[in-house]
Amino acid sequence: MANGTNKLALIASRGSLDWAYPPFILATAAAAMGWDVGIFFTFYGLPLLKKDLNAKVSALGNPAMPMKMPFGPQSFQNINWPMPNVLMAGIPGFEDVATSMMKKTFKNKGVASVKELRDMAIDLDVRLIGCQMTMDVFGFKKEDFIDQAEIGGAATFLEFASDANVSLFT
Repeated sequence: MANGTNKLALIASRGSLDWAYPPFILATAAAAMGWDVGIFFTFYGLPLLKKDLNAKVSALGNPAMPMKMPFGPQSFQNINWPMPNVLMAGIPGFEDVATSMMKKTFKNKGVASVKELRDMAIDLDVRLIGCQMTMDVFGFKKEDFIDQAEIGGAATFLEFASDANVSLFT
């Protein structure tokens, strides 16, 4: 805790649409409360810092995820539509359909998009640290990422996180 200010250190290791929300929501909420916030983006979370943010959702292998219809009467929208894995794996383009439906549902409910949350994090001076090792492993270049992304290794993040009040892995 530096100068009496609370500090939040987050690790974002997943980059699908449903996993993109937790680090950005927590980061922006804490930053709006005056906290010092940093997010370390590693492995599959690293693409959340790319200029072309294209997070998708896959219900495959996620039995807790019901599909919600973003259209029709409210009673229809409230139905949980379980999707069998064989259906999700066997239909080309199902991931795009699921992503589109989730984005539409979020919009209908007034939830900010991941890009809007990321922009808000930037405006709130959240430190966005992209993992150098992951960049090297996956062949990313600095120019693939938004200008506000800082590139660093584990030591960079650990230096930030060393006096954090709250540290979370998402």
